[in-house]
Amino acid sequence: MADIKGKDKNIQRKRRQRRVRAKISGTAARPRLNIYRSLNNIFVQVIDDDKGYTLASASTIDTEVAPQIEGKSKIDAARIVGQVIGQRAKNAGISTVVFDRGGFRYHGRVAALADGARESGLEF
Repeated sequence: MADIKGKDKNIQRKRRQRRVRAKISGTAARPRLNIYRSLNNIFVQVIDDDKGYTLASASTIDTEVAPQIEGKSKIDAARIVGQVIGQRAKNAGISTVVFDRGGFRYHGRVAALADGARESGLEF
């Protein structure tokens, strides 16, 4: 649905996402770190596109993460989710990933999540 200004932002984001997804893909050796950012939450998955499996995931609504982010800003919550996904990926034996920002601009919560994942040892 289009807003008053014209084009729907989500349609534009999906177009950017398809354009990037045509060029990058996750393999078993280097899976894809995919981000989805909603208005209140942020979700991240490490995906092996060859097999179609999610190898690790984390989000702000995760039962392990939710108590840690209570009372924090969205950017701080995204950094914590990034650290959690980095730890879970390390536990699954993953050290390098391909970063897929999902059509979202690389700033704010997306950049904070990426920084948190790098802090916990993921390379991309």
